[in-house]
Amino acid sequence: MILYVLLAFALCVLLVHLRGRSRLRFDRQLVDHSAIFAPYNLLMYAFSAVPARPILDRRGFPQLDPLQQNWQVIRDEAMHLFDEGFIKAAEKHADASFNSFFKQGWKRFYLKWYGEPLASAETLCPNTVKLLNSIPNVKAAMFALLPPGSKLNPHRDPFAGSLRYHLGLITPNSDDCRIFVDGQMHSWRDGEDIVFDETYVHWAENRTDQTRVILFADVERPLRTKLMSAINHRVGAFMGSITASPNADDGKESVGFVNRMFALNARGRARSKRFKKKNPKLFRAIKYTGIVLALWVIFFAPYPFYKG
Repeated sequence: MILYVLLAFALCVLLVHLRGRSRLRFDRQLVDHSAIFAPYNLLMYAFSAVPARPILDRRGFPQLDPLQQNWQVIRDEAMHLFDEGFIKAAEKHADASFNSFFKQGWKRFYLKWYGEPLASAETLCPNTVKLLNSIPNVKAAMFALLPPGSKLNPHRDPFAGSLRYHLGLITPNSDDCRIFVDGQMHSWRDGEDIVFDETYVHWAENRTDQTRVILFADVERPLRTKLMSAINHRVGAFMGSITASPNADDGKESVGFVNRMFALNARGRARSKRFKKKNPKLFRAIKYTGIVLALWVIFFAPYPFYKG
């Protein structure tokens, strides 16, 4: 039975892997975090009310017009946060979703995350929060910064229950600052926006000497039935609650379960590295003793139960 479940799961991952022209290596896709949601994502694709295209026609999302029409208002608040250093990487490993991005210099400031706006956002950028709150199907939003010379490697986002919206705010206005979605290029420009399916392989680069800041939002995927929309809404709310991340480490904003566990694991790895550096011989002794004990448990401990 377990074998059939594993085979069915691998088939779901394969179907997602074959979607689009740009692909990760299948061995990487099989263990990628996006693979976890492959069965659910296939359900979302089957009931999707938007075409199966990497980049979607922005005119099909008129509810997003207020954001584009007020991009200068949003830009002014983003510029204030940028100047004051509020757009930054997560503190104390409290954002597993974007941890690999931070290593590339990527930074963010959350505005809302699958629920109520963050308190710091309501205080620091009230006009942007008000605009976002007027559009119910915008479930999450942030200001996202990509520094000069930085890039984000090819990846699939894991959750097909949403689509991605980008609005250029502070950009180099150059084709050298761009994103590729399934091989299709879009260069960010001030006041211009795009909607795309982030579960296609995509990557980004800023080959200019200027910083790029955009409004980055998750829009609930339109589905063909009310039942599937209700299911997706509940699943999205749950995923949002366990992946919540604060803008600052002051205890005033919630941290989801996934990020608490990720931070705990990161602290454990850091302590392990410090211990290894100070006590290399003892570290190796403990490590190999653990391996021997694990092998003994696997191969010898069950032996009395096999004797019959």
